[in-house]
Amino acid sequence: MKKLIAQILKFAVVGGISFVVDFAVYTIMCNVLHIHYIIAGISGFTVSVIVNYILSMRFVFVSKEDMKKDKEFVIFVVLSLIGMLLNSVLLFICIDVIYMNWLWLNQILPIDWMNIVAKVIATGIVMVYNFVTRKIFLEKKEEA
Repeated sequence: MKKLIAQILKFAVVGGISFVVDFAVYTIMCNVLHIHYIIAGISGFTVSVIVNYILSMRFVFVSKEDMKKDKEFVIFVVLSLIGMLLNSVLLFICIDVIYMNWLWLNQILPIDWMNIVAKVIATGIVMVYNFVTRKIFLEKKEEA
């Protein structure tokens, strides 16, 4: 149990670093360059996946011995693409479905802030997905 807690804490640190990268790219593209939030979300997520792969496989997960690095990376990217799709769907729900249809929310929260709130919500949900799927598909199983 202590190993799992330590691993979750390492994952949280790596995830935090990846989130900062993702969040910075997303926020600059959305709020400074005025690029559509879906494109900004995909761009931020893509850059953070590369950072996350390098840090996760170095500090968080123990690679399967029988898995080649190229296969490991492909699995990591596929899982991340599913996460990116989930991230984009959650951004769409938060912004286009909820924010754009709840006029009272528009009156109390500017779109720039809603972009940030939506990104935080989506990232939290995708973080759980990422940990669970990487643990299942990429990590070496401990012998009992």
